[in-house]
Amino acid sequence: MSVLEENVKAMSTAEQVTTFESGNEMAAMAAAQINYHIMGYFPITPSTEVAQYLDMMKSRGEHDIKLIPADGEHGSAGICYGAAATGARVFNATSANGLMYMLEQLPVQSGTRYPMVLNLVTRSISGPLDIRGDHSDLYFALNTGWVILTARTPQAVYDMNIMALKIAEHSDVRLPVMVAYDGFFTSHQKRKVNFFKDRAVVQRFVGEAPTEYNFARDPKKPLTIGAHMNGDDLMNNHFQQSEAMYRAKDVYKEVAAEYAKLSGRNYDILDLYQMEDADVALFLLNSAAESAKDVVDRLREKGIKAGVISPNIIRPFPAQEIRKALKNVKSLLVGERADSYGGHGPNLTHEIKSALQEDRDNATIVQSRVFGLGGKDFYADDAEAFFNMAIDAVEKGYAEKPFDYYGHVAGDPEKALKQVIEPQHGDVYNSGLIQVTRDEEKNKLNVKIPPLRALTSKPKRIASGHGACPGCGIFGGLELFFKGIEGDLVILFQTGCAYVVTTAYPHTSHKQTTIHNLFQNGAATLSGTLEAFLELKRRGEIEVSADATFVMVTGDGGMDIGMGSAIGTALRGHKLIMLEYDNEGYMNTGSQLSYSTPFGHMTSTSNVGKAQQGKAFHHKDTAQIMASTNIPYVFTGTEAFPQDLVKKAAKAQWYAQNVGTVYGKLLITCPLNWKSEDRFGQTIVEAAVNSNFFPLYEVEQGVTNITYNPEAKNKKIPLEDWLKYMGKTKHLLKEENKDMLVEFEEEVEKRWQRLKAKHENEYL
Repeated sequence: MSVLEENVKAMSTAEQVTTFESGNEMAAMAAAQINYHIMGYFPITPSTEVAQYLDMMKSRGEHDIKLIPADGEHGSAGICYGAAATGARVFNATSANGLMYMLEQLPVQSGTRYPMVLNLVTRSISGPLDIRGDHSDLYFALNTGWVILTARTPQAVYDMNIMALKIAEHSDVRLPVMVAYDGFFTSHQKRKVNFFKDRAVVQRFVGEAPTEYNFARDPKKPLTIGAHMNGDDLMNNHFQQSEAMYRAKDVYKEVAAEYAKLSGRNYDILDLYQMEDADVALFLLNSAAESAKDVVDRLREKGIKAGVISPNIIRPFPAQEIRKALKNVKSLLVGERADSYGGHGPNLTHEIKSALQEDRDNATIVQSRVFGLGGKDFYADDAEAFFNMAIDAVEKGYAEKPFDYYGHVAGDPEKALKQVIEPQHGDVYNSGLIQVTRDEEKNKLNVKIPPLRALTSKPKRIASGHGACPGCGIFGGLELFFKGIEGDLVILFQTGCAYVVTTAYPHTSHKQTTIHNLFQNGAATLSGTLEAFLELKRRGEIEVSADATFVMVTGDGGMDIGMGSAIGTALRGHKLIMLEYDNEGYMNTGSQLSYSTPFGHMTSTSNVGKAQQGKAFHHKDTAQIMASTNIPYVFTGTEAFPQDLVKKAAKAQWYAQNVGTVYGKLLITCPLNWKSEDRFGQTIVEAAVNSNFFPLYEVEQGVTNITYNPEAKNKKIPLEDWLKYMGKTKHLLKEENKDMLVEFEEEVEKRWQRLKAKHENEYL
């Protein structure tokens, strides 16, 4: 018996385990069983859980995948490409704007023909921001040159992830493969699934990783990857890529047939439900197709020959199979969770029409409806409404509205929301109690502030009613900072907890102008807002007396993915304030590690277990990074030292209005994800300062000044006295992790001594 025959025999008797799991769990399960070499990732809802589950498995020693937390999705795509070009097996997961941010990298991966597998957990693309599931991200992926499989259920997510790698590495394909499934519907809802008990079965099925391709894995065999091409060469390159894409359909059939023998689960090119004699049919991607099948059964009981078509692969597009399935169908309604704005119908509608045009005898009436945007549920009643539209077209002989939206609701002017809180501006925020003067000789500012209770008469910038977690330190920290700012503010919030919990449409907690943009572009966006304001003012198109301080608020890891934009803004010197609330993680997506997460701290992507003990590297010092751009003022602060923070806010405003860019970093508490008691919020951040983990200082015109020295105040405490308040760090206080605690202490002390040296020498 040959090795191949032995493998087939072993696989055909493979034991499977039945359980209830979600799509994200099954994507992680498949990846762990395959045991990829590399996953470069960045958290974004709803795909974040895939990396979280893999990290949890890693902490238990259940796989050997090297999980690399990137600085953003663009970086994660670069990590994956570099690893794939080296011949590693590579895996990733993303959603929505994450896909958009990595988009320019995807054609590089496919154009140079390096295989990998990417799970696209589909979600609405902003703006406006919406984290629920539709297919607007998937449709941007259609032209990236990737093979795209679509999974309707958690079972299909598991199975297609295994099939995807075998397809990607096939010698006739050699293209990256995307597995797309519906965010929150398939990704989070638990369903009955079967998976192979022994991962060796999965590994035998996918086979050994190819080594004969042009990989940059042997320095003794140098090669050039991604060489610049002229028009003729590029034409030939893309022709070969196109041919490989079309061959992928046959390879898919081959792999699916082999997998069916192994698993007992079949994934034809098209999932056809009651289509043998259907007169009317729906074409639906992914989870919506499952909802429509029950309606088909009900209609057939009434004598209506209805059916549902759902593809398992959309790149390459299964045109031939669709023509065959619709040969005798009188009316088809294509439901799509995305639009191609201005195209008189979304992408797949036009591809179906194009496929049918090749069949001169086909008379199917095709109409389309955009539905389910932003995660709007698709119920059986909605599927029935779709069928009724298809039936109506049969009766009339044409589609009255070939393209339309479904599920949108016209507003009633009589029910328009009334403004609850009057916007506040101008004099109400001018206390007249804060004095800022400049010492010309020392090139520094002198600030006088009144007792803090005197500033309580200044209204809050953010109204009550936000949806933050109990004990959240964001708004206490922000409001205290704003007490030191006189006059009007224009604030830009990058995506994050502070934004999400205050602006759930149609409500807002903000009393002054507030703008939102994504992590990677907040600082640049506010730069444009500021410069437009100043230019309009210069031209007399805005009242000359109008004035405001422009503040960008970032946090929840926003100084990772947004660092490039922030540094660019600083180097250009725009007169604005960048304010980071540091909660030590990507808290708005569920407490994944960020680069500001301290060493050894537990997060959902730096779990604690027998194989790892929290985050493996030290935290990023963003204040020092921003100081290196030579902006006029950089500071750190916390609400535990209120007078210090208010003074720094006053300085920040003066420098932003008169000199250039300012950066400030506030340490704030996150009881939910720090696993701490709400009542200890101020105690924890005060302890962080007194342990020298979070020193309070400013860099004014390049000169460092420590504004609070716990050693001089006899308030210095051991690092462990700070760590003991938080559940995320309890493991660091155990005897078996003493070496980690010592390393952490040494790093904190090294940074403190370096800061003291700068304080003592203005030229450092």
